[in-house]
Amino acid sequence: MLAIVRSAALFGIEAQPVRVEVDVSDGGLPTTILVGLPDASVRESRDRIDSAIRNSGIEFPKRKVTVNLSPADMRKVGSAFDLPIALGKLAAADLVPREGLDRMVVVGELALDGAVRPVRGILPVAAQARRDGVDRVLLPQANAGEAGIVAGLTVLPVASLEEAVAVVSGRSDGAAAPPPCPAPPAPAAPDLADVRGQALARRALEIAAAGGHNLLFVGPPGAGKSMLARRLPGILPPLTTDEALEVTTIHSVAGLLPPGGGLVTTPPFRAPHHTASDVALAGGGAIPRPGEISLAHNGVLLLDEAAEFARHVLDALRQPLEEGAVQVARAARTAVFPARFLLAATTNPCICGYLGEPTRPCRCSPHQVARYRSRLSGPLLDRIDLGVRVPAVPFEALTGSASGESSASVRQRVAAAREAQRARNRHPDGASVNARLQGRALSRHCALDAAGLRILDAAGRRFRLSARSCHRLMKVARTIADLAGDEAIAADHLAEAVQFRLDE
Repeated sequence: MLAIVRSAALFGIEAQPVRVEVDVSDGGLPTTILVGLPDASVRESRDRIDSAIRNSGIEFPKRKVTVNLSPADMRKVGSAFDLPIALGKLAAADLVPREGLDRMVVVGELALDGAVRPVRGILPVAAQARRDGVDRVLLPQANAGEAGIVAGLTVLPVASLEEAVAVVSGRSDGAAAPPPCPAPPAPAAPDLADVRGQALARRALEIAAAGGHNLLFVGPPGAGKSMLARRLPGILPPLTTDEALEVTTIHSVAGLLPPGGGLVTTPPFRAPHHTASDVALAGGGAIPRPGEISLAHNGVLLLDEAAEFARHVLDALRQPLEEGAVQVARAARTAVFPARFLLAATTNPCICGYLGEPTRPCRCSPHQVARYRSRLSGPLLDRIDLGVRVPAVPFEALTGSASGESSASVRQRVAAAREAQRARNRHPDGASVNARLQGRALSRHCALDAAGLRILDAAGRRFRLSARSCHRLMKVARTIADLAGDEAIAADHLAEAVQFRLDE
């Protein structure tokens, strides 16, 4: 007998429908044959499924079983096919009704005792099922909150194969599906109130957060570069609904959502070590997985000690910084991962770190300084909107009792500026933050008066700015105007933006 079960496979952050076709016949040796381009993790499911069926108290007849995962030209990876294959085998052997599998997508990993374990990528699977007109999803109980994010879908969570059989047979509706719930709150971000001094760097953080601008801190060891950069997430406003769905989908595919977790509402923060590879940063693998830049989508990517990263790893950021996405090409197809992140980077001015410091001499030769700085390529630096030299903090400022403005206070101004940008940029060629303005939207919203044009011309000559850098200056000035509540960009807004250009 033949049974067909709907399931899904992941490629990138998208789910692809898969038909699990199971045929049970009396001819041939009692074995299970898996076809349809399964990888090793799927082929190993044969032994897991047989043990799960036996330990669930179900007596399966000794027959030949052929399982086809269609479409056969797409590689199937992972343990999410355990449950649909098991139910397909039982349905093909007339141990459960085949009619109960109609209009139902099934995913889940099986333990040897029959327990159903959670799998990654449930959110895109549930969304694809809804787009395909399927209104029921049978899945592990730990993934129920994640699937519940998709409206108009009946979630059927199960904790064991025995419960799954009861649901398919119509004897049960599954465990009670919990309402969609947010993921556990992220650890509290460090507060800006802890920072002493560094007024210019604090201002740069506020501008970067308000407009989504990339940021680079340069200074000696111990000046507080990392301390400042790690306080950037704390002044970002919560994600919008659309942004939260994008972030949750990426984290679901990466398997980073905790059991029972739902919508992620706080901007993500990623800080990879400088030994990270280009694949770890940009994403990839035989079956493409999101990298750090995609996991930081709609949030912050911190590259602490950026000059210690391999140059080819840093250059992998150039295209995503410009396009807001990364494409991972494979022979069969190309996976596209969203990657609109705010880049915050820190670096020393030289190997010893004390170039230009009045209180401590630099021990580096000119050749060493040039080689160290060359690790940050010109095209990458051209994509940095805000560059700040962070000097060492005087001892009297460190021991003073005066504290800086809190992150909560700064976050209110940032949220107001972003709301102004959303209201202004609702035009089809607009963008959610100023850093992403392009084309006509850039010309319309970042128009300069005669005084502003003179300042921009002088800055372009002084710093030898590219066309991209000039446009980025205009975007930063637009953000400064938004923070001030001004409709138009004034000359002083552009002048403040110019001071954040590093003169190398």
